[in-house]
Amino acid sequence: MTASLAAADAAGAAPGRVPAPAPATSAPPAPATPARRARGSGLLSRTAVNAVLLLVAAYTLMPLAWLVLAATKNRRDLFATDPYALGDFSLFTNLGEVFTYDDGIFGRWLANSLLYTVVGSTLSALISVACGYAFHAYGFRHKERLFGVVLAGVLVPATVLQLPLYLMASAAGAVNTYAAYLVPALVNPFGVYLARVFAEGYVPDEVLAAARVDGAGELRLFAHVSFPMLWPGFVTIFLFTFTAIWNNFYGALTMLNDERLYPVSLGLFMWNRSVYQQPELYPLVITGSLVAVVPLVLAFLGLQRFWRSGLTAGAVK
Repeated sequence: MTASLAAADAAGAAPGRVPAPAPATSAPPAPATPARRARGSGLLSRTAVNAVLLLVAAYTLMPLAWLVLAATKNRRDLFATDPYALGDFSLFTNLGEVFTYDDGIFGRWLANSLLYTVVGSTLSALISVACGYAFHAYGFRHKERLFGVVLAGVLVPATVLQLPLYLMASAAGAVNTYAAYLVPALVNPFGVYLARVFAEGYVPDEVLAAARVDGAGELRLFAHVSFPMLWPGFVTIFLFTFTAIWNNFYGALTMLNDERLYPVSLGLFMWNRSVYQQPELYPLVITGSLVAVVPLVLAFLGLQRFWRSGLTAGAVK
């Protein structure tokens, strides 16, 4: 009996007693799956990209924020307070002085800028779309060579052309007129290049061939068939040209001497040159600069959906 009990104890199975369970051991951590690693890497990449975009946005908007805040200050607060602190809410007072100073010359400058940009941008975009459509729809001798000349015109800086344009306008007796500033803006090589890209992406050759079979003339084909398809491209070129003409300070400085013909950019520059002799012009220059930004913002906000769709032309085949 004793021998059997000893044998049972040796075997680890004593009668009437449940064997003790083996001590639990911790399981090794599960290795990271490829999907988990991809999610972590994607989150890190998005965080880095968002941080960079936030810095770029802050850098871009800081001057505009300063302009808005400075427009709320009078001349004393401009130099006595923090640059990014609110003023005494003199914005409406400053606006009244801007539009009444020197018999309201700022309003005339603003009207001149709107005339130059709206008329110039519309005609320039229409000419560019027509030229780009012609390069796409028609085959003619030395077509690609002529388009190469257009591309070469894109590479020439606008400031290089100002002196030749001034000499040509002087020979034609057009200096110091609306035409001297407006006519050079109608020629836009970059707009022609964009218009050809838009035409290749929006106007299929099959549609043109079908319209010709139906008896449509070339002018009607462009006006009633092709131009509606090219409308996003027209708006995109219009916006680029609008911005370029509105900011064409050097062309106005070269061509115009009469302050009644100044665009708003040149008029503000002339005010800014006089601030040392007339310190009261400081708030007027700042508030006028804020007013001059408003038409550009409104143009982009009103036409941005056409602009976004136009920039994707030809991206998907």
